[in-house]
Amino acid sequence: MTLRLGLGLPQMTQYALGRDVREVARSAEQTGYDSVWVFERTVFPREPLDGLYQVPGLPWPDHYRRCADPLVTLTLAAAVTDRVRLGSSVLVSGLHAPFPLARTLATLDAASGGRVLAGLGTGWSRDEYRAAGVTDFADRGAQLDELLDVCAAVWGPDPVAHQGTYTEIAPASIGPKPARPIPVYLAATGGRALERVARRADGWLPTHLTGSQLAPLLGTLAEAAERHGRTAADIDVSMRVGVELTGAPLPEADRRPYTGSHDQVVEDLAAAAEAGAREVLLDFQVFCRDGKELADRAAELHARIRAAGL
Repeated sequence: MTLRLGLGLPQMTQYALGRDVREVARSAEQTGYDSVWVFERTVFPREPLDGLYQVPGLPWPDHYRRCADPLVTLTLAAAVTDRVRLGSSVLVSGLHAPFPLARTLATLDAASGGRVLAGLGTGWSRDEYRAAGVTDFADRGAQLDELLDVCAAVWGPDPVAHQGTYTEIAPASIGPKPARPIPVYLAATGGRALERVARRADGWLPTHLTGSQLAPLLGTLAEAAERHGRTAADIDVSMRVGVELTGAPLPEADRRPYTGSHDQVVEDLAAAAEAGAREVLLDFQVFCRDGKELADRAAELHARIRAAGL
């Protein structure tokens, strides 16, 4: 099976969003990428309540300053493309009221001809939850479960009705409806979150794992899927990786995954595909200066990956 390839759209401070998002999205489609993706960071606290990814004392990277809104970015990309899927890896569910988010995703899917992929996660930053004022951080798992229920209701046939902790919808007509059932992918690293993927997601969104790290987690996911009457084949796997191309090869002892020469990065991707990744979302934006550089690097690596038979 050919490895599907996605590309992260430019959202960081060095990009001219109105120009670079459109340029990168058009180039991705012309190059042959299968999808384009966004992520969500909303604040850059000067004195954060949590270390990066909730690792105590780990500083937030400077490239998280002033990240563009993911849904606006996807809308810009949708307007200049016809084929690529439009994904989020991820929208932080607890920063959004469930009903407006469900309607926005449905509208974008209808407008784009059925290309939206709703990638959701609970996030890790208490600062972001406090700024959004939508959900208590401690309730983020329960809120995501209800968001999934609200999406299923809003995207389904009228009349729509829902009674929950965060959302109450009296029987009503709600539109536009998505062009087709929107696939829902969920982020998870283990525990209850991975169990939620097994129970009710169309796909799983791991982040920056090597093939050897991915394989045992996929085994755990397969076991969980069986407990819910599903199989591993029912759950797609789209992994996001940050790519840094250095030109010359890096010494293997010092090299981080998905960094180094084209050949080294392709080898890492081959290992991920062998372990069970069906799609890899390549994110170049941290190490590029503008949209043209990002598009050029993405096109060259795409060609190398396909030439390698992936």
